[in-house]
Amino acid sequence: MTIRLGTRGSALALAQARWVAERLEGEVELVPIRTSGDERRDGAPEIADKTRFVKEIEEALLAGEIDLAVHSAKDVPGELPQGLAIVGVPERADARDALCGAASLDELSEGALVGTASLRRRAALLALRPELRIGELRGNVDTRLRRLEEGAYDAIVLACAGLARLGRADRGVPLAELVPAAGQGCLALEGRAGDESAARAASAVTDLNALSSLTAERALVGALDATCHTPVGAHAEGTGEALRLTAFVGLPDGSHWIRDSLEGPAAEPAQLGTAVAGRLRAAGAGELLAAAELAAPR
Repeated sequence: MTIRLGTRGSALALAQARWVAERLEGEVELVPIRTSGDERRDGAPEIADKTRFVKEIEEALLAGEIDLAVHSAKDVPGELPQGLAIVGVPERADARDALCGAASLDELSEGALVGTASLRRRAALLALRPELRIGELRGNVDTRLRRLEEGAYDAIVLACAGLARLGRADRGVPLAELVPAAGQGCLALEGRAGDESAARAASAVTDLNALSSLTAERALVGALDATCHTPVGAHAEGTGEALRLTAFVGLPDGSHWIRDSLEGPAAEPAQLGTAVAGRLRAAGAGELLAAAELAAPR
């Protein structure tokens, strides 16, 4: 049986899909699918809904045109369409953000211009270095690196995993100070609920530590009712029986933020995510998220 593996057609998405295809048993056919997120051109209004990266791929799954879909887990919305499920999570790559253009945040001069399109990265950077200037930067990895090389920015922030999967890991240094986005560094294999053959194929490449971590992070984001307009970070890691979840919530200007960390049983990742979300809400995260939602550009 040939597994039809649906993916976006960007260089990074194809690299990720090929990585998965090499680990699936049997024949695999890559099926590139153009999504709403790929339709955006520079200067066009940004669509904030995460479904722009997965909608057409999920439609192909439901129509039976593909057997599995591979997504960057951080692009997968908290609620999946009826009839679909995440059926596999391969081994996680480096979840951290990467600073490109400087050896560290401390090396950046006062007022340096840092490029990113992420509200989470903006909030975290300004929480650490409020005098930095944050400039809007969109496009694929090559486009963003080219803008840096052209001198449009003093530094930019990308994902370590994306750089590594494109063979450009040497272009950035990890930013341990920032809490990554939920699912960053993870790939999510999505399939039709009840499709046992696809589920078996996906489970064969699933890493239990990555699955547990992703489950905790998605549970936290869901419990906070976070959206693309709210700066939220969530990163779970651990091996064996324990799992530690670290979370960040802040305002886009970095003026107010909350960070928390809690350890719990690896066998109960969703409960850990819900527990950390409760602690964040008790510390005022709800008010921060509401203010961030109102302040976010539309």
